Amino acid sequence: MAGTIFGIPFDEELFMQMWNEAPDPYLTAMIESGAVVEDPVIAERIANSGNFYTIPFYNTLDGEDQNYDGQTDITVEEVSGGSQSGIVYGRAKGFFARNFTAELSGADPMGHIVATIARYWQKRRQKRLIGITNAVFGITGVSGNAKKWNESHTLDLCSKSATARNIAETDLNDLATMACGDHKDQFGLAIMHSDVAKTLENKQLLEFWKYTDPNGIQRPMNIASANGYTVIVDDGVPCVTVGGSEANKDLKKYTTYLFGQGVIRTAKGRVDVPVETNRDPKKNGGQDELITRMRETIHPNGFSFTKPKSSWTESPTDNQLFATANWNIAFDPKAIPMARLITNG
Repeated sequence: MAGTIFGIPFDEELFMQMWNEAPDPYLTAMIESGAVVEDPVIAERIANSGNFYTIPFYNTLDGEDQNYDGQTDITVEEVSGGSQSGIVYGRAKGFFARNFTAELSGADPMGHIVATIARYWQKRRQKRLIGITNAVFGITGVSGNAKKWNESHTLDLCSKSATARNIAETDLNDLATMACGDHKDQFGLAIMHSDVAKTLENKQLLEFWKYTDPNGIQRPMNIASANGYTVIVDDGVPCVTVGGSEANKDLKKYTTYLFGQGVIRTAKGRVDVPVETNRDPKKNGGQDELITRMRETIHPNGFSFTKPKSSWTESPTDNQLFATANWNIAFDPKAIPMARLITNG
């Protein structure tokens, strides 16, 4: 037993076990959709040290076959490929409670602390997933993979007039087909704004999941199903005003993201002291503090992260992770099951 925190018994080993096992419905939905996968190769690369990793890939075999007639020579083509690079970020967060405050009490105080910390990191992880996705969709180019990426993986149906073009019944399917053609069945997860989700809900195309709380009461979640996709509703996706004139001053454009099998790779980095407690007997008349630390990577498969030349430390800031200039495309876009739909609602 390490002592107490917030006035209740605290065991670091038990805390870490419960934290790792704490339900994360959003991550569970992403994993079950197939979009987010734990990558053992990346995990091995970052298990002991370092924050920058490079993993190789091979291109799909292609080319014409030859006639096998006993006379024609067989030509041999070299297998081609390349590599992509990713980055591990580290983050820390501390919380404290004054000794005269007894907010964290109840039948399961340890579980309450774990759930509170777990939900905090869940929200931060979701923010970074959206921020990194925004960054790679900012990649532009007039030739090669960058050009194909822009032309085939963004379906912009947004109206700039007074008449809104909201999401329609077939839009997600059209987007999946445009992006990956005969491989569109890879797509399984959509992340959209609540206003876009409301449009689908009003069309009776969206069904929200429910969970049962400890008291046995069913409650709705911001996770749903639509057209065979798992849908996560998150207002952190891009939403900007079209604006410009009186006719469209209230018109907005929303970005909905569509993710496919294994397009988001993740792994945990090494952290020697992920959690610790501290007591400051002087501050605020005495307070208990809980410090948490984490290192992980969220990597869009098919893209490479390049360290910026200035203001670089051993862990990238969110601004650096979310900067398009720090990302470039490595795969043929048709092999990247990630796409975006832009509508007015």
